[in-house]
Amino acid sequence: MHKPSSSLKARLPEAASTPAGACPYVPPDVPTPASEPSKSSVFSKLNPLNNMPMHLSQKRAEGQTVALPVERETSTIPKGDGGLWEYPSPQQMYNAMLRKGYTDTPQDAVESMVAVHNFLNEGAWAEIVEWERRFSRGLAHGWAQCRRGEEGSLASATLGPHWVDKEIEEPKLVRFTGRPGELTPKAQMLQLLSRAYPKKFESEPPFDRHDWYMKRCNKEGICKEVRYVIDYYSGPPEPTGEPVFYLDVRPAVDTPSAAVERLMRWGGDVWWRASGGSVRENK
Repeated sequence: MHKPSSSLKARLPEAASTPAGACPYVPPDVPTPASEPSKSSVFSKLNPLNNMPMHLSQKRAEGQTVALPVERETSTIPKGDGGLWEYPSPQQMYNAMLRKGYTDTPQDAVESMVAVHNFLNEGAWAEIVEWERRFSRGLAHGWAQCRRGEEGSLASATLGPHWVDKEIEEPKLVRFTGRPGELTPKAQMLQLLSRAYPKKFESEPPFDRHDWYMKRCNKEGICKEVRYVIDYYSGPPEPTGEPVFYLDVRPAVDTPSAAVERLMRWGGDVWWRASGGSVRENK
């Protein structure tokens, strides 16, 4: 069975579901300056950082019977221009889902859905930080971290959402977009393999996809933009009924170096386990 890069578990009411394409940031309601010309285009009303509406109301929706909180949780994810990204409030999430056509969403489940939504995105960020820890210093440093496999990597021992390298500027999330209707090449390949080997590979496609654009800086202070792709999968629930989610987070193959990074991390782990690296190390 295909194992994505991380497994996350969270409680979610049976009546709730994770909406496809729900992005981790909804901008606050900021009035449009009077000097700014009005635009009627649909695309002009979208925030270019996340392809979400520029102004999503915190007001109660028409016909809403359950009072939803309007407080927003601050993430651990640094923004490209400073500060941290904010997650939507339950009221903003509900309004966004109504605008996307999810009119049958149980109002009393929205708070739990927001909690799971935030939890998944924090997990995605932790995975990206781990990739950046390995490769922001270059491919040689990355291989030194990957050659001992996932279990043996010193970087894996510090897996978490917080940046600890004081010599390099921490990575920042510049912008992102949800693309739930577009399967990544890897997800497409896994779908083909699942038809041929249904017992070994995932049979269900990811329920969502995000593209996150990161600012990566090296030790010399030279920065570049790196795109990550994230596939969100649902797994079989726990015996207790808790839902299970899997995230497959990796750099997009936009450059030769990104392809090498993916090959190093996958190949290093395969070689370490196949060659009995952990046994040798214990001896």
